[in-house]
Amino acid sequence: MKVLKLLVCFPLLIFAQNKADVYKISYDQYMNDKKTNITRMIFYQNQIVYFSKPEDKSQQFIDLKNKKSISTILFDNQIFKKETPIDSLPRPHVEDDTQFILGYPCKHASFSYFSNKIDVWYTEKSLAKGTPHSSYLPNSNALVLKMIFNGNQTLMATSIEKVENYKPTHNFLQNTQLVNSAEFEEIIIKSRYNRLIVFDNEILNFDPNRMLPKESELVTDKVLHFSKGSVVMKKIKITPEMKGSGSMFAKVTCKSNGDAYDRTGSVFVIPAKKDMSKTLLEAYLYGLEKLPVFTDNNGNKYQGIKKEKGYAPPIEILRFYTSFGVNYFNDKRKINNYNWADDVVYKGDVTSLIPTDEDEIWIGVFIGNYDSGGHIISLELDSYPSNEEKENNTQSKYINPLFLTVNTLEMSGQNYGGLFSNDTLRVDFEITENIKNLSLLYTSTGHGGWDGGDEFTPRMNKIYVDGNEVFKIIPWRTDCATYRLFNPASGNFKDGLSSSDLSRSNWCPGTLTSPYIIPLSNLKKGKHRLEVVIEQGSNKGASTNHWNVSGVLIGDIKKDTN
Repeated sequence: MKVLKLLVCFPLLIFAQNKADVYKISYDQYMNDKKTNITRMIFYQNQIVYFSKPEDKSQQFIDLKNKKSISTILFDNQIFKKETPIDSLPRPHVEDDTQFILGYPCKHASFSYFSNKIDVWYTEKSLAKGTPHSSYLPNSNALVLKMIFNGNQTLMATSIEKVENYKPTHNFLQNTQLVNSAEFEEIIIKSRYNRLIVFDNEILNFDPNRMLPKESELVTDKVLHFSKGSVVMKKIKITPEMKGSGSMFAKVTCKSNGDAYDRTGSVFVIPAKKDMSKTLLEAYLYGLEKLPVFTDNNGNKYQGIKKEKGYAPPIEILRFYTSFGVNYFNDKRKINNYNWADDVVYKGDVTSLIPTDEDEIWIGVFIGNYDSGGHIISLELDSYPSNEEKENNTQSKYINPLFLTVNTLEMSGQNYGGLFSNDTLRVDFEITENIKNLSLLYTSTGHGGWDGGDEFTPRMNKIYVDGNEVFKIIPWRTDCATYRLFNPASGNFKDGLSSSDLSRSNWCPGTLTSPYIIPLSNLKKGKHRLEVVIEQGSNKGASTNHWNVSGVLIGDIKKDTN
């Protein structure tokens, strides 16, 4: 009997020892049969496959014993966990051929997932189990040794070895918050970049009784309203994440709070340096008389629209147009099969326009309207990390705003940009440094909202630099009907078209207007003149045409490394 007990215990002892063994499986990656520098490793111990390094904030495991694929993420000081039954993963189709890989006989299976074909070769003879990709495991007894994605990307196992002193991470056993798959994907995405909330549900309206902020209130992170409520501003710090980012996006969320009409919206930046030239901020505080004035050939005056000696216009980073009454009017104009949106989200790449060399900047949002309810907006800046090494700080951003005719002080009397019917917008500027990839970002939209007005009439725009034509275009949008469900308050005509459907001079209700990129790499150091010529139409009685144009020179400053 004692001998029998010993025999029974012996295999249990061997099993216990084997359970503690850790196996490392290494893979090389090939692209179109050419080996890359990318390698991948997985570890296997105690029926758990580990895909991540212990220090990774996002980790993946397969628990073969409990037949679960487990993903965890450390985000905002909390570990979130998603569990997926192995049975719910993509199912394999067994193929007829076999291969020998690392001395193991391997079966062939294929997966079809999101229009991709994945071929795997796996063995069931190895003590180690697992797969280099957590979604593609033929069965719980398999070790995948070869994987091909869409016929051109291959992972090939190069070794299976037992390792010592490996301490796998078990953060899925710790105090975790279980979330569903959709919630987990949201958390994963948010963990990959940094979000700075600038404004959260601020109202931009018309309030003639709103008091102007005092100069003593111009402090960092304080929300301030100007120009009778139509402008909101804040001074923000340029965070380390913003300074080191590879790209930055501005995201505006907007909905009506009572205004039914499509309005011009602008997100803009003003430098916070006190030694800078005069800026629009002084006009917000003390009035339009603080701004330089351009007088056209008909004697009309335009305040602060272009770069002058001692004055720089704002840097417009986003141009957007509000919809006809999204959200507020959704239940006031119900139409069968018209599922109105709850709000409109505008998001654009502003990497080249945010002066990340600065420590602080002013950022503002304007919506021109004369409604007491107005619009509700939120603004965030999203910073995405760079995938490339910085160029040893040998260059920094060049940002030089030349002109902006969007009258963000409209409610304080700033004139519309109607000069082009009788004059040319001329801007003199000087390049004082060596600039690489010099370009002009030119944004143009036409306005005059009657039949035959510039909103609905194609008009030629031309740009000249030093007397030479460098760009010409007729800015025009024909896709406005795409955004019908953003526009519940838009009227419908007898022909079945809605106002929001109509083609316009480079804008649609409920959309962004992106800038044109005009290369100017031939411009050298020195003084230059830029001219904007637009074939603006004639006014009709009290109805006037005007053009909202913005021009910002961008590039990279080449620093002297000698």
